Amino acid sequence: MARLCVLSYHTSPLAQPGTGDGGGMNVYVRELASAMARQGHDIDVFTRRDSFDQPTTQLVEPGFRVHHVAAGPARTLAREELADHVKDFTDAVAAHIEAHGRPDALHANYWLSGLAGHRLKHELDLPLIMTFHTLERVKADHFEGESEDRAHQEAAIFACADAVLASCDVEAAQFVEYYNADPARVHVVPLGVQHAFFAPGDQRAARQALGRDADETMLLFVGRLQALKGVELALETLIAQRRRGRHTSLAIVGGPSGPEGRSTLARLHERVNEAHVIDHVSFVAPQSHQLLSTWMRAADVTLVPSRSESFGLVALESSACGTPVVASAVGGLLTLVHPGVNGQLVAQRDPEVWADAVDEILRDNADHAMSNSAVIAAQRYTWRSAAESLDQLVSRLIAAGLVRC
Repeated sequence: MARLCVLSYHTSPLAQPGTGDGGGMNVYVRELASAMARQGHDIDVFTRRDSFDQPTTQLVEPGFRVHHVAAGPARTLAREELADHVKDFTDAVAAHIEAHGRPDALHANYWLSGLAGHRLKHELDLPLIMTFHTLERVKADHFEGESEDRAHQEAAIFACADAVLASCDVEAAQFVEYYNADPARVHVVPLGVQHAFFAPGDQRAARQALGRDADETMLLFVGRLQALKGVELALETLIAQRRRGRHTSLAIVGGPSGPEGRSTLARLHERVNEAHVIDHVSFVAPQSHQLLSTWMRAADVTLVPSRSESFGLVALESSACGTPVVASAVGGLLTLVHPGVNGQLVAQRDPEVWADAVDEILRDNADHAMSNSAVIAAQRYTWRSAAESLDQLVSRLIAAGLVRC
């Protein structure tokens, strides 16, 4: 069995998804580490300490530990501040490894962790596995980028990483197109879904538990409140539905994220008041897996209007609950949402077109055929399968020579 050092610098796998910078990456790191530990591997996850209340080391389950590393002030930092403390984080991880023994491989998540992983690879002569989650050049092409410097740093990591994980074939192709990645070092490892929580159930019971109207059409948005996730398009879709005379409501589950998160939330509230839909829109704090799955079972349709999405975990979790999805035709959503089977894909960002897609799903799912197909489509995605793929990859990398810059 392997010993794996997992780097998750800018956000902890123990943080609540949907708040701050926490999202699908938190779920990915936590669930994949847990699945690897259950297969007998030894997993140490390193993340930046952002509160003095966090223990130095927290045992999540046998074989899976999270280490909170001092790197900069112990508080939440703005994204532009995080790069200033990567060196301190890397130094601390290196010191921990020196004191407690070398791992067999490094697995870095997000480009900032990739900076640390790149350095540690050379200092410790260890294979580096990289999962980017989001990429600067892809975001810039589909929405707006942060900096060209980040893109150059990502390109350097691509050139040196022994393996880069893609969640689907679409993302793998983006690696080659945008960063000239070596296809031989790109490995598709789909994400999983926690089927113990995200599973079909009685919609009326779910609505009763949440205090929702049993007879309305309920739309659901889950994600961080930021422009990239397209929450404002979800609200406009609800408004378009109400204008058509539909008895429709929208639940927005998530919290502000990033430097413009608060202004995004303020615009949402202003638009709700302006459109006179205050009684039909609910703002809900980020939810645990147990509660989030109840919201998904309660909904008729989940909206995923992201401008860019490497995978689209919310779409998969919704499908596993039997709730069809209307999603943007971008990134990994192209491989998760199958039109007419478990939802609809929409290329335009016109709320009227999105409202049409909602109406089409409601008609097609009148006999629950689409809900049943959605559950079946999601069943093949498991964290155990993802861990088995990673296990095989780590074994090959340990046996092979390292890629050199």
